[in-house]
Amino acid sequence: MQTVGKMKLRLHQFLSKTGHFSSKRDVKQAIWDGDITVKGSVIKDISFQFNPRTKPVEYRGQLLELPNDHTTFLLNKPVGYICSRLSQQERSLNKRSVFELFVDSVDPSTYDRLLTVGRLDEATTGLLLVTTDGTLVHDITSPEREIRKTYEVVTRDEVSSKQLKSLQQGVEIHVEDSGVVTSYTSRPAVARRVESDLLQLTISEGKKRQVRRMLEAVGNEVIHLHRLGIESLILSDFELGDGEFCPMKKQEISDLVFQH
Repeated sequence: MQTVGKMKLRLHQFLSKTGHFSSKRDVKQAIWDGDITVKGSVIKDISFQFNPRTKPVEYRGQLLELPNDHTTFLLNKPVGYICSRLSQQERSLNKRSVFELFVDSVDPSTYDRLLTVGRLDEATTGLLLVTTDGTLVHDITSPEREIRKTYEVVTRDEVSSKQLKSLQQGVEIHVEDSGVVTSYTSRPAVARRVESDLLQLTISEGKKRQVRRMLEAVGNEVIHLHRLGIESLILSDFELGDGEFCPMKKQEISDLVFQH
């Protein structure tokens, strides 16, 4: 497959290659209507030339990319790893990044482009997709898609029937950031008690530390959090040990995650 490299493409050529539009006329109309931005600026010139590697293109706010041999892995995330590149300060604190797990398994170019599909905090384990495909990241994490993620939750105290009902109905969560408190009500969750202090919880949103905050909101606390699956993509089907990963094909992910 041809790579873009430093080559510049005309805007109409790029849009045609994305496979997002059904005809060349649709491509032209989208440009003329002002629905296309290149690096944040509306471009109405069909022949505008640019490098897709360095200038992201969006159609009505949706990121468009060229079809590519993207690399995607399913990782069984171990405890003690963060889902971002390490800052200098984090290195000085001997923090570890999930990306380090891939450094010996992919070429440097692929390694530099790897992204996590959402984030699991340092103490959380389980299913994590790691990919070079920015569109996949957007499609799974976008709140509008309401993609369901299922977790196993070990709690500090026994989960009462009242707590279970509150989680199922949605709970009010207060978040303080730099002295400013914001609040939101979680969407109704599918919550099932497996044991007195063990829950299986399915949520269709992914706000920061959401499961932990949901349990705090009902007067309990998460002792351990493990992601079991995303929609029908179930970690236990892949027999991966802690820190192990396997490649995933785009069609596999489409069938398991988006066909719901």
